[in-house]
Amino acid sequence: MYRAPLKDLRFVLHELIGESSLQACPAHGEYSLEIADAILEEAAKFAETVLDPLYKSGDRDGARWTPEGVIGAPGFKAAYQQYAEGGWPSLRASPHFGGQGVPNVVGTAVEEIWAASNLAFKLCPMLTQGAIEALEHYGSDAQKAQYLPKMVSGEWTGTMNLTEPQAGSDLAAIRTRATPEGDRYRIFGQKIFITYGDHDFTPNTIHLVLARIDGAPPGVKGISMFIVPKVLVNADGSLGERNDAHCISIEHKLGIHASPTCVMAFGQKDGAIGYLVGEPNRGLEYMFVMMNAARLSVGLEGYAVADRAYQQALDWARTRVQGKPPVAAAQGPLPIAHHPDVKRMLLTMKSQTEALRAVALYTAWQLDLGAHHPDPAVRAAAQARGDLLIPIVKGCSTEAGIELASLGIQVHGGMGFVEETGAAQPYRDVRITTIYEGTTGIQSNDFVGRKIGRDRGQALASLVQDMRGELAALTATQPRVAIARAATLDAISALESATQKLLAALAEDPARAFAVSVPFLRLAGHVCAAWQLTKSADIAARRLAEGDPDVDFLRGKIASAEFHATHVLPQAHGLARVIDSGAASVLDVDPACL
Repeated sequence: MYRAPLKDLRFVLHELIGESSLQACPAHGEYSLEIADAILEEAAKFAETVLDPLYKSGDRDGARWTPEGVIGAPGFKAAYQQYAEGGWPSLRASPHFGGQGVPNVVGTAVEEIWAASNLAFKLCPMLTQGAIEALEHYGSDAQKAQYLPKMVSGEWTGTMNLTEPQAGSDLAAIRTRATPEGDRYRIFGQKIFITYGDHDFTPNTIHLVLARIDGAPPGVKGISMFIVPKVLVNADGSLGERNDAHCISIEHKLGIHASPTCVMAFGQKDGAIGYLVGEPNRGLEYMFVMMNAARLSVGLEGYAVADRAYQQALDWARTRVQGKPPVAAAQGPLPIAHHPDVKRMLLTMKSQTEALRAVALYTAWQLDLGAHHPDPAVRAAAQARGDLLIPIVKGCSTEAGIELASLGIQVHGGMGFVEETGAAQPYRDVRITTIYEGTTGIQSNDFVGRKIGRDRGQALASLVQDMRGELAALTATQPRVAIARAATLDAISALESATQKLLAALAEDPARAFAVSVPFLRLAGHVCAAWQLTKSADIAARRLAEGDPDVDFLRGKIASAEFHATHVLPQAHGLARVIDSGAASVLDVDPACL
């Protein structure tokens, strides 16, 4: 049974972030930690009582394709109706369209709870949220008025349609076409891997579709974005005729079985009616708004599912008695949580989950400041930092999610490999997260080519400077905190050195940099994680010294930082060596040798 990690979420929001900087933003002047706590408590209730009970049954029964449309897994439609009635779809949306305008950092914390309790369910509102953001940025006033209120309320859902059979990550190869017809277009083409492209939760789905207007330039410069409703909307807002947009099949997947991954056919008859968003040939630029939001959302899925796996593994380890652990105090068999290697695995899961949660929420907070702070200089700096961190969150959290879910199976031993225990489902579900919304390689290429290369590492240098300054300002004298701080500062130096080598490679031979871009991304991720854990340990040590009664939780924070510093962070130095000398062993190999 999943339990929302409210104590740790509050720790990050209260202790690591606080409310003062958000209250300085006019859009969030009334924000308070009490409001955040109330939202998280209600989210936890919904997740634990409505979504979690459907977790295993959704995996077992899955979504089902029929000629009349996709039927959701049993219970999912009713759960979605409760979700909409509870006002959850409107949480982060603008009040102009019926939204609550809650800060992104709180919405991200809530989204973790959805992802951990039922990832397959969470994907439907995630795509709708991205579509809402894209239309808020680029839709016309008429389009916003027609579509956003019902999407924000949850009455309608939204999707993004990019991928085609011949065009996976290579969007330049898109063939879906749009033929002008007065003030609208007829869309013809096929899209694949469309999450919740069809379902029975709502009467309408608003598809955002990338297509080429007839005669548009080749490549990514000729891509436009279109609104293609499942059901056409009349001028008065009522639903009209069924559009020529249909799901013709759903995929049979390794995991997330209750989330229908659809093959969408547009224009099997006369063409699906679509409406241009913004200007022609700027569709990819517009879609990046949606994709950027989705990358942060998918990143949190990695550590959210890892947290679920950790909770299950910890429960198992505390009750499973197997053998006598090699500790002096043991008089006989004890639960396996007392075995050193089991503790090592559990600490690996705990420390990285806590660290990645803190990094993701910090990133969401920076995006809040970047969007709403009244000082233009603060806005620009925060937006640059949020943009810098998104590929780290997406790439590193999802890679870690797979590793940690796998460890969850290992803690269970042989029982983890059988479906009855349920330990395998988090691993099967989380496996997609390093792939969709841009593979880890795509994230690392973005991190190196755009986020590091374009400003010659200035945004990263600013982050490094702030990390060093914050670590220097720590006041706790606890020896275990000192161990974590020293190790983190050492790893920061390794990151600085690796960055200079990477920049030199980008200038001389970009292929050398891209050959080691994933190790560089993971190096940055380990350093950011250690930074947040060390700050957390310092706070915990000071609270313990002041007599805070929450002893086990605070001791756990210190344990996470020390363990990460001594067991996980040393990988940073190995990765730095790969960046220094590993490119040639990739580039010199002829594919014929593989």
